[in-house]
Amino acid sequence: SLSQPEREEMFHRGPGLNLTSGQYTAPIAGYYTFTTTLHIVHREPQRKRQVCRGTRLRVLICVQSCCQHNRNLETSSRLESRGDLFTISVTGVLYLQAGQYASVFVENAAGSPLTVRSGSDFSAVLLGV
Repeated sequence: SLSQPEREEMFHRGPGLNLTSGQYTAPIAGYYTFTTTLHIVHREPQRKRQVCRGTRLRVLICVQSCCQHNRNLETSSRLESRGDLFTISVTGVLYLQAGQYASVFVENAAGSPLTVRSGSDFSAVLLGV
């Protein structure tokens, strides 16, 4: 059944997604395709604009909170000072055992605050066993 969480325009189907923890737990073992699109606000302090330009930001989808190279999906982006709002996406396939979970991590090496805006999403779809 389709249900509507607290925020408008966000839907989830099935029991695997926990909106409180931000984790998707696999109901059965299989290959799942995961996608996340994050809308991020990056505001550097004015005095650091020239020094910190070009810092990289990593976004990962990890199994069991272990972001080992062969057990995650990841992308990185260079943070430029041109604009405060940018979008970064990760998509790919991971194998999960029944009961294992996957979640999104943001590695912020910028040294300045990042805010994930509404409209960001995280999804998982079972491809096959």
